[in-house]
Amino acid sequence: MATPYNVVVIVGSLRKESFTLKIAKALAKLAPDTLKLNVVTLHDISFFNQDLEATPPADWLGFREKLQQSNGVLFVTPEYNRSISGVLKNAIDVGSRPYGKSSFNGKPTGIVSNSPGQLGGVSAAKHLQNILPGICGPIMQQPEVYYLSGVGDAFDDKGELVKESLQKVLKQYIDAFAAFVEKHNK
Repeated sequence: MATPYNVVVIVGSLRKESFTLKIAKALAKLAPDTLKLNVVTLHDISFFNQDLEATPPADWLGFREKLQQSNGVLFVTPEYNRSISGVLKNAIDVGSRPYGKSSFNGKPTGIVSNSPGQLGGVSAAKHLQNILPGICGPIMQQPEVYYLSGVGDAFDDKGELVKESLQKVLKQYIDAFAAFVEKHNK
């Protein structure tokens, strides 16, 4: 078997038991052998400050290096107040700088948003679609996973995905994303 493509999965929530982190881990388990998903949380990324660009902090450099060494990027985000979380926006700012040297540049990109409520994460996904062009590579358009709603009962007390309907949706998505990453890494 060929070496799997390395994909950085950026988790847009800091909560220890976040549904977003559980979804990212579920995607990693469902991924085909052609992908290796590296789930990254944003706990250790300091606030972006343009004054620090000349001598960036080690945490920025480490995050940028993970992105640069990847074959793709997958954002898994909750919806906060009809948008993405502040910590996710900060990570995007850190990874996309300095100007003209975005670490996301050219990377095939996917977006999965979620919410325990009924409306899902459509607004968060749409905001990412507005932010990312110009700093990343091609964004996978189909299938869309912007409406993962009611995820509150999808996991057991160990964090394992038990909701079969959600498992089916995530498997379809990660298989399509694997093909998308392969297509853009040839």
